[in-house]
Amino acid sequence: MHRRNFMAGALTLPLIAKSGLARAASGPLMKVIFPFAAGGGGDTLCRLVTAQMSQTLDRTIIVEDRTGADGLIGIKTVKGAKPDGTMVLVTTGPTMYLLPMVQTHPSFNTAKDFVPVSLLARFEFGIVGGPALGDDFKQFDFKQLVAWLKAHPNQATFGVPSNGTIPHFTGSKLEKILGIKMTRVAYRGSAPVINDLLGKTLPFGITTIADAIPQHRAGGVKLLAVSSAERSPFLPDVPTLKESGIDLVADGWYGMWLPAGTPADFASKLSAAAVDALANPDVKKKLLAIGLIPVGSTPEGLSKELSDDTALWGPIVKETGYKVEN
Repeated sequence: MHRRNFMAGALTLPLIAKSGLARAASGPLMKVIFPFAAGGGGDTLCRLVTAQMSQTLDRTIIVEDRTGADGLIGIKTVKGAKPDGTMVLVTTGPTMYLLPMVQTHPSFNTAKDFVPVSLLARFEFGIVGGPALGDDFKQFDFKQLVAWLKAHPNQATFGVPSNGTIPHFTGSKLEKILGIKMTRVAYRGSAPVINDLLGKTLPFGITTIADAIPQHRAGGVKLLAVSSAERSPFLPDVPTLKESGIDLVADGWYGMWLPAGTPADFASKLSAAAVDALANPDVKKKLLAIGLIPVGSTPEGLSKELSDDTALWGPIVKETGYKVEN
């Protein structure tokens, strides 16, 4: 299961002493671990948020990429770290609930192995049509895509950035809802999906709208629907799947976690710093410019987000029977 490339940031915070946080003038280095390679929206998110947090907390910030194994190396690094406030994990929400679902032998349990800190930002997915649908594809809406798929069953193929991801399982859910058997083609990222849409290899794809917007605005592809609960602030004239008659909401998000055993008061302190960073006008402007919607939450808010998405996607993933050997 491959994911979009993201980047990291870094952070130095006070040591947690037995009585709470030690406010020494110079605390131990606190690393923010990002489990994916450099590049993409996650990179910018980590750098912007942690830089702002470092000012609030009066500590230096450093980000470290621990890539590999679909994010598992970085996740397990933080899972095995001492709960002393010196290591933090920032990653996508789907990584934290989908990986345990699809692994034959789950490597971690998010609720038991990590302490939630804050929901950081949301990102959205869309249904993207291309010129393989015909010369008039720019006039299509989602319902016309469905009609085209029913009329061309041998060409009912869609692309996704990777297997085992939200776009993968969104496609599986659409197959069931629409009653149309489709062939899924998994790529290594969103860019190849867009390229094959432009090249008429694919009739449609499911990917992050941030990656599709440039070609959508240029007229090379068309975003037919967004899978978020409400219309995207980036594409207010593109309807949601729900508006198109499909009862499905699928979005992605980034969160921040600490190793299990970290004191709750430290998690709350870190959460407050993250919320303040995400409320900064300059940070908000820069995140929106790359297709990320800043959120910020309490630790309880992140825990609820994880629980809700686990309940939503668990049955869908189970029904597909998709598993990854590990």
